[in-house]
Amino acid sequence: MTKQTNKSSSPLRIAIAQINLLVGDIEGNTRRILEWSQCARDKKADLVVFPELALTGYPPEDLLLRPGLYERVDAALQQLAAGIEGITALVGFPEKTSAGVYNAVAVIENGACTAVARKHFLPNYLVFDEKRYFISSAEACVFRLKGHRLGITICEDIWYSEPVQQLAEQGAELIVNLNASPFHEQKIHQREAVVRDRCREVQLPVLYANLVGGQDELVFDGQSFILDAKGELTHRLPAFSEQLAIIEFDAATLQPQQPEITPLLAEEAIIYQALVSGVRDYVSKNGFNGVVIGLSGGIDSALTLSIAVDALGADRVEAVMMPSCYTLDMSVEDATAQAETLGVEFKIIPIEKPFNSFLELLADEFSGRPVDTTEENIQARCRGILLMAISNKKGKMVLTTGNKSEMAVGYATLYGDMAGGYDVLKDVKKTLVFRLAKYRNSLSANIPQRVIERPPSAELAPDQKDTDSLPEYEILDEILERYVEQDQGLEDIVAAGFERKVVAKVLRMVDINEYKRRQAAPGVRITARAFGRDRRYPITSGYGRYRKTD
Repeated sequence: MTKQTNKSSSPLRIAIAQINLLVGDIEGNTRRILEWSQCARDKKADLVVFPELALTGYPPEDLLLRPGLYERVDAALQQLAAGIEGITALVGFPEKTSAGVYNAVAVIENGACTAVARKHFLPNYLVFDEKRYFISSAEACVFRLKGHRLGITICEDIWYSEPVQQLAEQGAELIVNLNASPFHEQKIHQREAVVRDRCREVQLPVLYANLVGGQDELVFDGQSFILDAKGELTHRLPAFSEQLAIIEFDAATLQPQQPEITPLLAEEAIIYQALVSGVRDYVSKNGFNGVVIGLSGGIDSALTLSIAVDALGADRVEAVMMPSCYTLDMSVEDATAQAETLGVEFKIIPIEKPFNSFLELLADEFSGRPVDTTEENIQARCRGILLMAISNKKGKMVLTTGNKSEMAVGYATLYGDMAGGYDVLKDVKKTLVFRLAKYRNSLSANIPQRVIERPPSAELAPDQKDTDSLPEYEILDEILERYVEQDQGLEDIVAAGFERKVVAKVLRMVDINEYKRRQAAPGVRITARAFGRDRRYPITSGYGRYRKTD
């Protein structure tokens, strides 16, 4: 299709409002939309574009089932119509009609909502569950502004040809796409590739405006961008940062002037920023004074502490070392050194007395039975009790430190090291933990080198190593990626070159530990298949029951 150029139109200035919103805070979000609209108007913008469902925040989930929500949304739309002056705004909101609820966008100008665009394609996979709440629309929405015809699409719609084709057929000169697209590694490449296809199909530029910030386990990376009619990138905003970018299109070509393209970050850098963003918003939006972390001298807690300090500042982070008789001196030394380097509040509280007290209380119950993982778990639970007590007394949330590899195979203790409000590394495999620690140290060395180099150990028994219970992490993580993230079966993984006995053992461990994952704290999602929203397996299941391990 050939683009129809409007020779009589005047230059159009568009503001992309890449902002961080709070789910459910309709009144607060309304105030922010008004403030950013005012700022865009002061910068001489004609149009300001906000993210998908900006009024409610994304995803509102079952808040959308509450009738009272829509009264508040209607009041907010009236407030926006009265308060937005001298500029047109595109604002995402849930629109309740007699037919059902639409995921919609209001065109607000001149004291009124003059048009409404409605989402065509409702994603219902991975973290998305929009068919539970919304109905879809087949109508296209094109509106006029300063002689230009602009077409609106909402998030998923840009991944399909039909909505964009409809807008082009109705004379749209520019496609404006409002998004709440969550982050996972490599997602920005997928977005830009898909939008490039749409641009080339209809020979029109696309403005892609995305949400930024953390919401429970999801993080939104922003990285809003513009592609011209040839699919060439002309603008890209920074990741994980609120921004108001002004884009100017001229009347003849609708091409952005003075292109600004923020470079993409390396894999470790963007993932680290995602983790920082997730922690900052989860703690702050839930109103906690700060966080407390069990600092063991191992790499998982060391990386968690670094992320927490980068997210919240040292004054809002407390670290507690809780040594047992099995804790090595080097662990205490390394934990102390890191806490001093980062300047966080730090305490050492030995657990030997409470541990021995529990063993004494349970002596009759344990009589005649050998020492096993029970005693190891009691140590972990002593630590969990101490951390939760500090949390309750000081109003600080416990950050747990388990990684994805451990969560996958159940190498963690319920009500022990799993106790807490948020798990920073829940979706970070162990091999990536090491890479992220090295990346953080490349910025400024705050994780002791010995922590990165020494073999991982839970230090719950004499000379214990993780490899006593698990395959080498390089092997384990590859198997987990194939089974958990790619849905490959045992035979597929064995055919890829892995030992059958090892694969069978790992797959069985994943299957039987679903009950632990159901009780785990939420954590930042950084992959395309995380535990939680992405992967919903039954706890009670016979699917893998007869898998042999030899």
